[in-house]
Amino acid sequence: MKPLKPNIILGSQSPRRRELMAGLDIPFSCVTIDADESYPADLKAGDIPMYISRAKARAYLDELQDNDLLITSDTIVWLHGEMLGKPQDEAEAKAMLARLSEQTHEVYTAVCFADKNGELETWVDCTKVTFNTLSEEDIDYYVSKYRPLDKAGAYGVQEWIGYVGVTRMEGSYFNVMGFPICHVYERLKKYLR
Repeated sequence: MKPLKPNIILGSQSPRRRELMAGLDIPFSCVTIDADESYPADLKAGDIPMYISRAKARAYLDELQDNDLLITSDTIVWLHGEMLGKPQDEAEAKAMLARLSEQTHEVYTAVCFADKNGELETWVDCTKVTFNTLSEEDIDYYVSKYRPLDKAGAYGVQEWIGYVGVTRMEGSYFNVMGFPICHVYERLKKYLR
């Protein structure tokens, strides 16, 4: 990809990613991408969101114009060798949070930059998150009030459960929100000169 001042397109329907991207004070537009988010069963940890973020980018390549730079992303929670994706319902959300209680897990977010030529620049960021004890009452309250069914691992660190439950974090806070915005900005700078 050659350095140019691109038309930046964020391929995401996540309100958190859109909010974080807006915080850079760089003009961008948003699109929703309908992509197959399945992945090969042998992929582990950060390779999963890397694969999915690239699949999202490829699904939109035909729509890109010469000066477009598409940014796609995907986030997973990884606990003891298993991926915790978005819960299907409240019962699954509560079960996920019960598993995260008193544990340290990893949050992996992959980001992909794509241009019309199909060139993909992809990387993954990892943050370790430790939860305190989450009581059944805490979990019930959080799930019923915040309905975290659109969030990997059934939680948003920027919400109540993050305030009361997260005791330690190693890495980017914004990565846990689903978009390692500092690293996105560092990589965008070469296009914005």
